[in-house]
Amino acid sequence: MKYPKEYLNEIKLRLKVSHVVGKTVQLKKRGKEFIGLSPFKNEKTPSFTVNDEKEFYHCFSTGEHGNIFDFLMKIKSVGFGEAVKILAAEAGMQPYRFTNFDQKKELRYKTYKNIFIEYRDYFCKLLYSENCKEALDYLYKRGLKKNIIEEFKLGYVPWKNNFYEELLKKYSEEEINLTGLYYKSDKTNKYIDRFNSRIIFPVNNISGDTIAFGGRIIRDGKLAKYINSPETEFYKKGSMIFNLDKAKDLRSETDEVLIVEGYMDVVGVYASGIKNVIANSGIALTEKQISLIWKFFHNPIICLDGDESGQKAAIRIAEKLFSLINEKNKIFFVNMPEGKDPDDYIKQNGKEALVKLLEKKRNNSILLMELSFK
Repeated sequence: MKYPKEYLNEIKLRLKVSHVVGKTVQLKKRGKEFIGLSPFKNEKTPSFTVNDEKEFYHCFSTGEHGNIFDFLMKIKSVGFGEAVKILAAEAGMQPYRFTNFDQKKELRYKTYKNIFIEYRDYFCKLLYSENCKEALDYLYKRGLKKNIIEEFKLGYVPWKNNFYEELLKKYSEEEINLTGLYYKSDKTNKYIDRFNSRIIFPVNNISGDTIAFGGRIIRDGKLAKYINSPETEFYKKGSMIFNLDKAKDLRSETDEVLIVEGYMDVVGVYASGIKNVIANSGIALTEKQISLIWKFFHNPIICLDGDESGQKAAIRIAEKLFSLINEKNKIFFVNMPEGKDPDDYIKQNGKEALVKLLEKKRNNSILLMELSFK
């Protein structure tokens, strides 16, 4: 029986490698890593390293290398299943019980994920075609360079494309429908691409799997500027954070992460060199989202518009999440100048100006006290 990837990832999220290894090996911090004497060989000079950011240990004297499961299997001489049970208990999780339903769900997820990969990669490549020149020019005008566009795998979905027919060659109509990428027209009874005429932003889960998209229109008009994938079996908006899969790699460098409102804000700020930036996918910040963020960053900074609606949003968030804050996990706020979002601000004033603005952050209590006297 195979454990679902999400279950194993949740264990790894809750337990740092240094925490698991540190019960057996005396570790000392050195830069981003920890070092210690090898548990696999008698030695006087430390050759054993642990990297929490990359989630592995490495022993230079023996070549042993792996994650927390590998370490427990080696040290305790247990099988993989037993290592998972031990570490799940340590992480405060329930033991995993295999059922036929779980196996079917795992197969559905594999198909779901593959459809998203094919869709993402096809339209990412298509972005550079003559048919999508307007979309590529839009991204360049927004200050994005090719390396950033490719790193985020941004794409463009033209109005007339036949990718649904291409998918039908490999997947059933039911399997494609589960992704929410298409909807059926009442007039023509044909499937229409939900993101047609939009730039697409792949939304990844914490493991880096694309499981949804955000879409931005490139011409202002009657259509909504941004749309998101509908909720599916594997995509729940209230549990997702855009770009956390990349930002979490910086958790050993900083306790802070900047929370902005939109996909373009994230990509623009990231492109400037501030890479610890995320977004909550166009919904009010939920308890699940902030709990997930706190697993990596203890001091998130919520960046809101400086206008009246931005201040009201700040009050709502501060009141809603107040009871969750403790000595370890806090929430800070910073208001942008009125009419400016982080992407605009950084383009006009530069990275250093945004860094200085973030230094003026206020915590929940101070924010509520200030705004209550206005």
